[in-house]
Amino acid sequence: MSWLSGYRRLSPRYERHSRNYLAFLGLAAAICCYKRLVRLTT
Repeated sequence: MSWLSGYRRLSPRYERHSRNYLAFLGLAAAICCYKRLVRLTT
């Protein structure tokens, strides 16, 4: 989870509904995977 600490919306839980929090969590994970893939292919 340390690789997700840079995302402000995930540090403290700002979202009222858990589905919104999980959506931001999934988005942050996808961005991290994309950045890693780009770094590995260049």
